[in-house]
Amino acid sequence: MISRPIIYRPIGVIHSEHMIAEKTPIQPVYAKGCKGQVKVFAEFADGLRDLDGFSHIYLLYHFHQAPPAKLLVKPFLQDVERGVFATRAPCRPNAIGLSIVKLLKREGNILHVEDVDIIDGTPLLDIKPYTSKFDLHDVTKSGWQDEVEETAARKRGKRDYTR
Repeated sequence: MISRPIIYRPIGVIHSEHMIAEKTPIQPVYAKGCKGQVKVFAEFADGLRDLDGFSHIYLLYHFHQAPPAKLLVKPFLQDVERGVFATRAPCRPNAIGLSIVKLLKREGNILHVEDVDIIDGTPLLDIKPYTSKFDLHDVTKSGWQDEVEETAARKRGKRDYTR
């Protein structure tokens, strides 16, 4: 076990139209059409080279407005208590978020993205390209989410976001 803390520093900031957590969609699939910008700090801009050849990217970020960590949570899509690691709830022991967003274009150190489910001003930790060669899988089980009816999931997932 590691006894020393692991420290990450932001490489940029994510901007979106989402200002209030309770009105932010819970996943990119429920944020269709929501555009945002990822401003990468100048010292990391060279790392963006060749990224514009990908249609989608992973954004890894710090849930800077997350509530305290809990190991048991009621996920947004159900009213049943689940283990936090079987959910995507933000109240995690390490408040790390992950979203796959559509990359529209790059302008210098700014990435224009779409389907953003991230609160404005969120610290960016890393970017990785999404590729069907490595990331696309035929999913055969989705755990407890297989119990959730799609219409209810869509309504709960969008929360108060309208588009």
